[in-house]
Amino acid sequence: MSEKAFLIVDVGSTTTKAILIERGEDGYRVTQRGEAPTTVEKPDEDVMVGVRNAISQISRPLETTQFLATSSAGGGLQVIVCGLSKFVTAESAERAALGAGAIIMDVFSADDGRSLFEQMEALRRAKPDMVLLAGGIDRAINVDFIIEFCDLLNSTRPVPRFGQGHSLPVIYAGCPNGRPLVQDTLSEGFDLHIVPNLRPDLDEENLEPARDAIHDVFLTHVMAQAPGYPKLKESVSQPVMPTPLAVGRIMTRLAERDNIEIVGADIGGATTDIFSVLEGEFHRTVSANLGMSYSIGNVLLLAGMENIMRWLPISVDQDWLQDRIMDKLVFPTTVPATILDLLLEQALAREALRLSLEHHVSLVKSINKAPSGIRRALLTQNAQAIVTRQRQQLLDMRRISLIVGSGGVLSHAPRRAQAAAMLIDAFAPLGYTFLAVDSIFMMPHLGVLSESEPEIALQVLERDCFVPLGPCVSLISAQGDELGAIAARCSLRTAEGAREAEVRRGEVLTWPLPRDEKAMLRVEAAAGFDFGAGPGRVWEREVRGGVVGVIIDARGQWGDELSLSAQQAMTKQTLLSLGAFTEDELEESAEEVAHLAR
Repeated sequence: MSEKAFLIVDVGSTTTKAILIERGEDGYRVTQRGEAPTTVEKPDEDVMVGVRNAISQISRPLETTQFLATSSAGGGLQVIVCGLSKFVTAESAERAALGAGAIIMDVFSADDGRSLFEQMEALRRAKPDMVLLAGGIDRAINVDFIIEFCDLLNSTRPVPRFGQGHSLPVIYAGCPNGRPLVQDTLSEGFDLHIVPNLRPDLDEENLEPARDAIHDVFLTHVMAQAPGYPKLKESVSQPVMPTPLAVGRIMTRLAERDNIEIVGADIGGATTDIFSVLEGEFHRTVSANLGMSYSIGNVLLLAGMENIMRWLPISVDQDWLQDRIMDKLVFPTTVPATILDLLLEQALAREALRLSLEHHVSLVKSINKAPSGIRRALLTQNAQAIVTRQRQQLLDMRRISLIVGSGGVLSHAPRRAQAAAMLIDAFAPLGYTFLAVDSIFMMPHLGVLSESEPEIALQVLERDCFVPLGPCVSLISAQGDELGAIAARCSLRTAEGAREAEVRRGEVLTWPLPRDEKAMLRVEAAAGFDFGAGPGRVWEREVRGGVVGVIIDARGQWGDELSLSAQQAMTKQTLLSLGAFTEDELEESAEEVAHLAR
């Protein structure tokens, strides 16, 4: 292990965070940190001002440190994607860009339903950092669509977001037969990069060359043009990494080391990122219209009033609730002032996370396996539209061993049990899952560190980044929907002794188990109930504790047949069992609702 210290900054859209990692008697730890407003925009227009301000709060002499950085300032890496078919090459290009840490501004395809004029207007209004152009499998013969895309770019001449007057980067990752056309039509006026086809065949993806090119262009073009970034590039020990890409790096390394699959979320004011590592591959999606302040109206619109109300442990008037949510749109930066406000905010967070996960699942799917007749048809221009959309989703909550939450509403919840409640309600884990939150969104820092020092990065991740909430064993399936039936008999054996209890259908059981303490957990499922070992079978393993404890969730999945009042009663029992709120606090909120109704 290196004896050096590491100074790492993450230049965010609004805040620049710096941490110092040093070696102590028990290994590497975060010893100091600082933060300051990001200064990429006016009046400073120099990202280094915010970087220096954040570093100034760290007192240690910095001559012996390695300096690393990640960035999502100015809205992050913004990319426009073009592909032939919306559900084949365009979708693969979207996955490539998202996996490289990009925010997708728009997706253009021959079958996206827009007229040529509408596509031209959308391109003229956009100011991307780069364009990713794809389309056609390797054996494609008719490449007229390539000419159409190139003409579209030549006609509209999109202006890059930074460095007006410089050429807009275009990465071509389409069929080989289209490369000469792209070179002829885009070599002048654009910064053209040609990489191997990201969809060489219908049932094959090759995303890494496109992702690598996006990262390279980010460093050589975007970072070179953004205010103050050239100085940052000169200062760091290794290339600056896009923040989402850095998160993917550390999560992938953790998944590989422990041989697990992971799901995580970063919920912000305007957007929610969902990431997963499935079968060793990192996936990321951005729900750009779902957040806790500026996008709160979209959460209400997409989730619906009853879906939000089910997460409240008390009955409220719908009109009052809608007015309260709309108040947040008028004053988006306000924080909850009462327990009732906090309950409402966390109910909205559950729906924002749930909807974002649904969006993630819809994109993270297997590649189609097409019959030979369709394969032959794919050699023509429009044949990719023939491919069925029915593909197998890759994310199976029964295989997810770790759920990680970050973002203000999760990381800064007044009690960690509230974060645990939001995660299990929004993500509905199945079987065994460990829950954690990122205390100060340190994953980007550790992701860029993991490029050179993976062991140190993982060590700090577990010691100072993740706050372990505890293990959760959740009901997978049950015969019948009768509430109150005994679902399992549970026992927890520690060095001090054993605890036993029954958990009934619709209930959540919580046992304290301190952080890092180990115990043997046994869940003996009743007939027809499955907690991960099969219906009526015993699930048993050694578990590690957390700040919330051991959670047994016997609620299962409910449809519309359960009344709103029953769902709210279930929510109340869950919150009380977890210790997220006290009985007095919930009674106080009920009294506040009654007072407001008068």
